[in-house]
Amino acid sequence: MPRPVGTLRDLPADLAGKRGLVRVDYNVPLNAGQVADATRIEASLPTLRWLLRRGARPVLLSHLGRPGGRPDPALSLSPVASALADLLATEVLFSAPCDGGDALRASRQLGTSQVLLVENTRFLPGETANDEALAGRLARLGDFFVNDAFGTLHRAHTSTTGVPALLTPSAAGLLVERELDALDALNRPPRPFVVAFGGAKIGDKIALMRRFVERADLILVGGAMANTFLRAQGSETGTSRVEETALDLARSIRSAGGERIRLPTDVLVLNRSGGEGESVESVEVDEIGPGMTALDIGPESRARFAEALRGCGAFFWNGPMGLFEDPRFAGGTFAIAEAAAEATAAGAFTVIGGGESAAAVRRAGLLDRVSHACTGGGAALEYLSGGRLPGLDALAERRRP
Repeated sequence: MPRPVGTLRDLPADLAGKRGLVRVDYNVPLNAGQVADATRIEASLPTLRWLLRRGARPVLLSHLGRPGGRPDPALSLSPVASALADLLATEVLFSAPCDGGDALRASRQLGTSQVLLVENTRFLPGETANDEALAGRLARLGDFFVNDAFGTLHRAHTSTTGVPALLTPSAAGLLVERELDALDALNRPPRPFVVAFGGAKIGDKIALMRRFVERADLILVGGAMANTFLRAQGSETGTSRVEETALDLARSIRSAGGERIRLPTDVLVLNRSGGEGESVESVEVDEIGPGMTALDIGPESRARFAEALRGCGAFFWNGPMGLFEDPRFAGGTFAIAEAAAEATAAGAFTVIGGGESAAAVRRAGLLDRVSHACTGGGAALEYLSGGRLPGLDALAERRRP
């Protein structure tokens, strides 16, 4: 990993009996008190197993949802402890609150081959404020610190930046190392390098789009983002979602990218202009009428975008091509997912940039057929665009024991 951050291999050789305070990302969906998707829990297992094999005693910190700095039973990590125990095949203890005396005693009494998960860090107002006092209370739970929560590295919160400032040594976990290595590979990608952007907002991705305009051979634009580009070039977009404040940005990006930026030529619309209810239709982009809402790229665009991936050396994708949660408008997103899987099989290096695009690839059943799927879209975009990741900076500052 070509960056001044310690990894697990930089930790002292003898970890037996030492408490490893591990920041994980267990911000997982819950349904009726059960974990509905354990992907993020599974991603943490290699680091936990690495520590357990060396006799360390893992104590885990995580957030879940946005409880606003106060306890919310619906966002308790208790169900996650049960799911982790099943996946890790070891005893997982649970303690609440994360900074109380019970948690401290549990960490000190933790036996070998046991894991302790403490309650949602965001139940405390000091978490998002990077509170020094809270950092001190949390730091007492461990003898060294490991951050394996890639999706939180762009947040300057207590459990990501405050705690490692107090614990030496501190290191990146195996998941963080793997994520950063995959993203670093895109700095000098195999050619041709194809990038696809979707989702709704250009503003959230402007820095990364500008950077990729300079280095990508081809940029595909879909989703609601494409509506903004179409409006910016003077096309009618009906009732489609358009980011009105980003029209000048879209014109600037299109001008800089020229022919390397490809927009949809046809779209699937929800048509409410017929007077007899609504219908789903495929229309050319210059045929979008006043009562039409574009919600997916059309069949012709799917084929064109998929063809662009054939023979590529590398592919990065962030943002769905349409409203994939609705089966009527999932075809474009799933077509790109399938094309990415085929490109991977043909030897391309493919990275799915987290968030909704990773969720879509997972829903398509193709997550294991791409090179890498990021577990944190926001952190991935910030890192690739050259921004700071406070959680990573904190590890760099505390590398040496």
